[in-house]
Amino acid sequence: MRRTVVVKSLGALLVAAALASAAAAPAQADPVLPPAAQDIVGTGADAANALMDQFSADYNATVTGTGPHLYSWNAYGPGPITTKAGAPVNARPGGSDQGISLLASTTSATVDFASSSRGQLPSDPATLKFVAFGKDAVTWAAQAGGHAPANLTTQDLYDIYSCAPGKTNWASFGGTSGTIKPYLPQLGSGTRSVFLKAIGSPTPGLCVTTGPQESEGTDPALNDPDVLIPYSVGHWVGQSRGHTTATDDKGGLTLRNINGVAPLTAAGAINAAFANPTYGRLLYNVVRAAEWNASPATTQSTALRAVFGPAGYLCSTPGKATTTAYGFLTLPASACGV
Repeated sequence: MRRTVVVKSLGALLVAAALASAAAAPAQADPVLPPAAQDIVGTGADAANALMDQFSADYNATVTGTGPHLYSWNAYGPGPITTKAGAPVNARPGGSDQGISLLASTTSATVDFASSSRGQLPSDPATLKFVAFGKDAVTWAAQAGGHAPANLTTQDLYDIYSCAPGKTNWASFGGTSGTIKPYLPQLGSGTRSVFLKAIGSPTPGLCVTTGPQESEGTDPALNDPDVLIPYSVGHWVGQSRGHTTATDDKGGLTLRNINGVAPLTAAGAINAAFANPTYGRLLYNVVRAAEWNASPATTQSTALRAVFGPAGYLCSTPGKATTTAYGFLTLPASACGV
């Protein structure tokens, strides 16, 4: 009986520590120095940058001795990067596709994983394994007090991003008159690809501008009453909870409804009903299958599973508490780390 009480108390302390850590100043930063060659290092999706940085800080606090640590390079920042000691200099991957490409084209001497806000595509190498750890949703965002309405349908969004005739003014959709300025994140963005697929895979028309960093409201081009842009709901929630930097902030952008369904609950969390198969998405860390399944186990495979596996840190009680604190939904034990 005494042993059971101690275990439960320890579990409660771990959850409290995770929540306190997540509530503190956000751990959004590249590694200060190149990580060691044995460390577990990744790049990739912008949507999960802040969360992965917090995971790194929290997980590394549990590592004893000289065991492998966890590090994540942000999707955006200055210049080329040396991902870990002894690795060649590489262009910084700016999103899911570029992170996955770097993982597929190198070895663990460069990176060990890629964060991805999209699922595996037929074009992705079969040698990669997508390991899920959380859930997000994608909606559209517009400036508070701007010309856009509160709600658009899937067909509305298809027409807008197709630049369909007669569908280029907010007055056509119940908003205030103004020429619609549809934006998309950069090519290779997971948020971009999930959003376009959800609205019917339109070919973006000539009225569409590509380029702003995904899920950031700080780009001056977005400070416009006629703008709309796809946005990660979980990232927006995390930003609203103070997990921001000077460049990672929602600014004046507010999330809007699709098909009459709100992306947020009254409490400001992701609405599970909105995170449906159309607009919902899983969050993954992508690894090389051969390294994940190494037999006999290696230092690297053991570390990968200690971080990302079903019994790993991200799927643990404190790990899930951090996922929730940063605005995302958690997965049941049967779906996390597999």
